[in-house]
Amino acid sequence: QVQLVESGGGSVQAGGSLRLSCAASGAIHRTNCLGWFRQAPGKAREAFTAIDRDGSASYADSVKGRFTISQNRANNTLYLQMAQLKPEDTGMYYCAAWRGICYYSDHDVPYLGQGTQVTVSS
Repeated sequence: QVQLVESGGGSVQAGGSLRLSCAASGAIHRTNCLGWFRQAPGKAREAFTAIDRDGSASYADSVKGRFTISQNRANNTLYLQMAQLKPEDTGMYYCAAWRGICYYSDHDVPYLGQGTQVTVSS
């Protein structure tokens, strides 16, 4: 099993920044991909970024240029630096881990954290 614990969420005004962290533990060696999903109120969960062990990352157009995913494999921590936040970025943010193709996509993942709330006010 892999345990994922997110932190760093909060409330900010539009244009602000936040940095999310995700601490991974357990059988993380069984995975080669890490990523972030989010779910806005009343909407389906969506994938928007992923990163592989070599640091290659992919982003959805909605966040490209504003969000940056990074990782510290030495301490099994995943990060998401978010800038130029918009009200439509509001939602619950989840860290995910899986084995396979490391590209953001709305697929089922075997390991998902409990989430951290991000609220952006206009």
